[in-house]
Amino acid sequence: MKAITVHAFDDDSFEGRLQVGLGLARAFGGHVTFVNAIPIEASVPGDFYGAAFAAMVPVWREAADRLRAKTEADMSNEDVPWNWVEFAGASVTGLLRHSAISDLLVVGAHEPQIDARVPSTTVGDLALHARCPVLVVPDGQDIIDVGAPLLVGWDGSAEASRALRTAMPLIQRASRVFLASVQENRAAGDDYDLPPLAGAEYLSRHGIECEIVELPQAGRKVADILRDAAQQRGCSMIVMGAYGHWRLAERVFGGATRDMLRDVRVPLFMTH
Repeated sequence: MKAITVHAFDDDSFEGRLQVGLGLARAFGGHVTFVNAIPIEASVPGDFYGAAFAAMVPVWREAADRLRAKTEADMSNEDVPWNWVEFAGASVTGLLRHSAISDLLVVGAHEPQIDARVPSTTVGDLALHARCPVLVVPDGQDIIDVGAPLLVGWDGSAEASRALRTAMPLIQRASRVFLASVQENRAAGDDYDLPPLAGAEYLSRHGIECEIVELPQAGRKVADILRDAAQQRGCSMIVMGAYGHWRLAERVFGGATRDMLRDVRVPLFMTH
């Protein structure tokens, strides 16, 4: 996990993302890339979008310059190699493009200036389409303990399997690993490919012992069950596959992924 990309945006959670990215880079001897999206370059000729939009361009440019200057000042005291990338367009577009050459994207749990109770569409799109895993950092979090216990949400799906594989650098550092399976009531023919033991067998081949935890659903949401299980076991992170059920329905109507993103309490490692 050497190439770590951090979403750079001047919101209240940026400092936390920066510190989490630095912590991971130090733990793995990695490099941090800050990706900052600007709605449109200041040098675009003409007024294609109206006077109001044109008037905002220098404001966005100035804000981006301030954030970069502040980050440069902060990073001058750090011992981690880094670089800054600016992108003209939406944040999700720039982050998706850079994910092709990243080992991990570090993003915030919420859209800036949007109600915190609303799941981030940016994070949802990244979890679904990024070419590397996504680490969602809760508000107020500025440190990550890679040696703490870790919980893996396991349902035997291809998405959960990929999350397990891509999280191996973190799993190998964890003091304890819990492979948590929620006993959902599934319809006939909706079984996944792999049983709970398959995840444990995969870990054992990498020399990792895990504790299999079977959690009854009892009418509760999967997200609530996983959050409580992680908290009770002192886990510093939850690893899970994103959008593992019928994806269109989950994107539109909800599901475990959306429920997890609605209330992120510990760092959430996700991949599709």
